[in-house]
Amino acid sequence: MNIKVLIAAADYPDNNGKVTLMYIHTRNLYYAAHGINVTVLNFKAKKDYEKDGIWVINPNTYKLHRKEYDILILHAANIKNHYLFLKRYGNDFRKYIFFYHGHEVLRCNSVYSKPYPYVRRSIIKKVFQDVYDTFKLSIWRFYLPKVKYKSHFIFVSNWMKEEFHRWTHIPEMTLEGHYSITYNSIGEEFEHETFDSSMTKEFDFCTIRSNLDGSKYSVDIVNNLAKNTPNRKFVVVGKGTFFQHYSKAANITWLNQTLTHEEIVELLQKSRFALMPTRTDAQGLMMCEMAAFGIPLITSDIPVCHEVFEDFENVYLINNDTCKSLNWISNDKCVCKKHTKYYKEVTVKSECEMIKGLIE
Repeated sequence: MNIKVLIAAADYPDNNGKVTLMYIHTRNLYYAAHGINVTVLNFKAKKDYEKDGIWVINPNTYKLHRKEYDILILHAANIKNHYLFLKRYGNDFRKYIFFYHGHEVLRCNSVYSKPYPYVRRSIIKKVFQDVYDTFKLSIWRFYLPKVKYKSHFIFVSNWMKEEFHRWTHIPEMTLEGHYSITYNSIGEEFEHETFDSSMTKEFDFCTIRSNLDGSKYSVDIVNNLAKNTPNRKFVVVGKGTFFQHYSKAANITWLNQTLTHEEIVELLQKSRFALMPTRTDAQGLMMCEMAAFGIPLITSDIPVCHEVFEDFENVYLINNDTCKSLNWISNDKCVCKKHTKYYKEVTVKSECEMIKGLIE
C-alpha cells in the first residue's frame, strides 16, 4: 500500500544551512525509507524545493495543484497556518495526525519562565500573548473533539499531554484510544557516534543552546556555576546578547554561533560533561541527543527530566535554586554510557506502524 502523507509545518530545513525543525525532517526521511510517500507543506516557504529527496512545497503550490493525500500530519499546529488550512482543505484528507511539541497548546506566560530583564517586553505584548493564548486554546477546545473520529494525537512526552489537557480543558477521556506518547528521535550522528572519555579534553563543561536570550535555557545558571567553579573550564555555544548584559565568567569560552550535528559531536568529544540546565521543556531534544551519545549530562531536577531520563545512568539532576557550584562532580566517578531510547528504530518506527495502521 502506497500511503501518501502531507506534513504541514510552520517552517522546515532547507539546503542553505537552515536547520529549523530538523526533528520533523528526521522523521520524514525515516517515513520515506519505509514506504510512505512524503510531501512537506512549508507555510513559510516562498518557493518549492527538494531536501534530501523530500519534496517541500509552499502554500500557493498546494492551492493551485491540490493532490490526493491519505493523511495530513500537523506539527505544532497554530491558528494562522494549520487551523485555517484545516478549515479550508480538511476534507481533502482521510485522517489527521496532530503532533504536540510545546507552546502551541500552552498558556505561555504561565508556563514559561519570566524573561531576562534586558529582553524588552512591554505590558502590551504580555497582554496580547494572554489574549492570543485564550483565543487559540478556545479554538482547539471546540475544534479538536469534533475531528477526533478521524484523528490521532501524538505527544512528545507525558508532561506534554498533561499540559495539553490542563490548558485546553479537553477531558482526558475525550482522547481515549486516539493518542500515543512518542518522543522525538535524535539525529543520526548521536546514534552512530559514541562519547570517548579517554580522548584529550579541552573543556570540563559544555553548554549548547540555540538562543542564549531565552530564560528557559538557563544560561544565567551556567554563568553563575562557572563563577563559583573557577578551577574548571566551560564552553557555551549559542547566539544572543546575554553576555552583553551580564559579566561573563572568566572561565567561560563563548562561541557566538550555531553548530551542525557533526560540529556538536566534535565539541562534545572535547568536553568531560554536558551542562544543560533548563526551566521548561516538553522533552529537551538536545539534552536527549547528548545523553544518548553517552557523555555524562547535568541537567535540572524538574518533572520532565525525571520522565525522559528515568533509566539513564549518565544523567545527573541538579536543583536550579540550590546548586551553586560544580566542584562536587568528578569525571572518574561518572558513568559514560550510550542509550537507545531515542533512536529512530525505537521512536519513529512506532509512528510508521501507526500511520500505516490508520489507513489499513
